[in-house]
Parts: sequence; structure tokens; C-alpha cells
Amino acid sequence: MDEKNPGPSGDLISSWLSYQPYMFGQYFLGAPQPVVEKLRCLSFPSVIEKKPVLEGIAVIPLVRVKVVLHNNPPLLSPSHQPQRFSKVAAATGHTVMLVDQTEDILAKSRKGIEESLRKVAKKKFAENPKAGDEFVEKTLNSISTSTDAASVVHSTDLVVEAIVENLKVKNELFKRLDKFASEHTIFASNTSSLHITDIANATTRQDRFAGLHFFNPVPMMKLVEVIKTPMTSQKTVESLIDFSKALGKHPVSCKDTPGFIVNRLLVPYLMEAIRLHERGDASKEDIDTAMKLGAGYPMGPFELLDYVGLDTTKFIIDGWHEMDAKNPLFQPSPSLNKLVAENKLGKKTGEGYYKYK
Repeated sequence: MDEKNPGPSGDLISSWLSYQPYMFGQYFLGAPQPVVEKLRCLSFPSVIEKKPVLEGIAVIPLVRVKVVLHNNPPLLSPSHQPQRFSKVAAATGHTVMLVDQTEDILAKSRKGIEESLRKVAKKKFAENPKAGDEFVEKTLNSISTSTDAASVVHSTDLVVEAIVENLKVKNELFKRLDKFASEHTIFASNTSSLHITDIANATTRQDRFAGLHFFNPVPMMKLVEVIKTPMTSQKTVESLIDFSKALGKHPVSCKDTPGFIVNRLLVPYLMEAIRLHERGDASKEDIDTAMKLGAGYPMGPFELLDYVGLDTTKFIIDGWHEMDAKNPLFQPSPSLNKLVAENKLGKKTGEGYYKYK
């Protein structure tokens, strides 16, 4: 499972959930990008008045880690999630250290954060530009950058990892950080598909290790899943719940089960839609229409599958099948496997379950 990641974590459910505030405004589907950006900017200021809970946070993106897929070329997995998380944490009064592989990557990340903050300030402080500039400057001053994770974790209360979905790479990172972090530091992984327990086992602080699963785009999405392993202490869980609330989020807690809460419900729903179509029970068009008009969903299952990438769904279901091959909810799909093998991955390649011009 950990050797076959098609992309960054969290893309599947985040793509679906990001439409939920507009569920009853179907016109939003297909809205131009400037509209999306405007809505995201307007949603962000609602969290900037929260009080900080944890003093120092080290966000470890390392999102461009190279992962060799057998004989295939190295996979590069870029993601904007660490930027977005850093922005929200800093804007809510927390001190953030953003860590990545090179100064160039960090400079681009910082530039992206600044540009986003200026959009926020322009909306929130439309009648007081000076206050907007002060907000941007104060938030940026709360974010430091480094290429050496080991040198910064000793002074942090919380380390949030958001690297490629590869268990070996995550274990190597946390094993190294564990040697340098202080005794009280909490480690958290933003994984959406791997067992938190398997990641935590690389450290000596299983009681201070948990999952902290955000959804994209982080400034807009209110939900955070706090995942506890059998070894996670209640104090750690409570600290992460309080931290999530301080970010203006709504935390929910869950045991370390495949998919946690949201993906565990959404992925089987998508797979059952595929099986319904494979059996010839209904066309994919009618299935999509039924779920949009009958259940009020903003996108039908096949539209969503194509939108997020069929390789992402295949990666998740293959991993779950590997963990529990007898579970009927975790069975692979012949049509999904065929489309991925043909590189028909959805909108990003021009064809998936539907064709795109």
C-alpha cells in the first residue's frame, strides 16, 4: 500500500466536502476559479480571532519527497495543504515553523501564503487597508522556515506531518525527529489512508502520537479528524481537540480504523456506485442524477471519481483490500482497475468514467 501513492493525501473527500456549503446552490458547480477563490477568502477571516493553544508548531511538508515506484520514474507529490495549515495556524496566534527540503521551495510557499493573506486582508479590511497590512505582517511574522527539521522540533509543542503517503518514508522521518524532539512534543500525521499505529511505531512516544486529518482547502473546511491509537493518551487527544478548536475548526474523534470516519463512509459509497454500474443495474449518468436530485449531493459518484482522480480511489481501496481482503466493502473494481491501467484517470487526463474536452 505504501509504495503506490498516486498523489497527496486527503484529495478524495476534500474535493467532495468542499462543495457542501453550496449543496443547495447547484449553480456553484462549474463556477469559474475566481469565484472559488473569492469564497475561500471570505471564509478564512472567521477563524483569525481564536486564541492560541500550543506555542510552537512544526509543519513538516516535505511534499516533494521522491518515491521510487518499482521501475517507474520517481513520483513527485506536491501539495498546498502545509501552506494552508500554516496560514490558518499563524492567523490564529500560533507560532509556526514550516519545514521543507530546499530554500527555494520554502520561498515559494511563503510567497503563496503572503498572496493568500493579502486576498483575505483586502476583503476583511476593505475599509481599513492599514489594518489589513498589519494583519498580513503580523501573520507572516509568526511563520518561520527551515530546511532542517531536526533543529527546530526541540522547541515545538506539536509536529504536524503532511508528506507523501508512503509508510516507509513517514517512519524514517518520525524516527529521526523522535531523537531531537522534546519529551512533551506531540507528533501528528495528516495521513488519510495509512494506519496511525503503524506510523507511531517508528517512535518512542506512542502515547503522544495521533492522527490530525485536515481537509482541503484548510482555511475553508471546518472538519478535523483526531485519530487515536490504542496507545494515544487521553491528554494528547484533548490537546489536539483544543488545538483544532483554537484554529476555528470542528474536531471529531475516531479510533485508528481504515479511512477514519469520512473516507470510511465515502469510499465504499463510491465503490458501490461503480459495482451498481458494473452489474448493469443503472447507467452512470442515471446514478449521478439520482444522487444529486434524490440525496441532494453536489456531485454524483462518477463525477466525483473523475474529479479527484481514479488513481486516488484505486490507491485507497487497494490499500484497504490489502489490510482486510475478506471485507466486501474493500473489494477492488474491474472497471476502475482497467481505466487506471489505461491512464484514463478522470478530468486530469481528459477521460475517466466520462470524457472531457
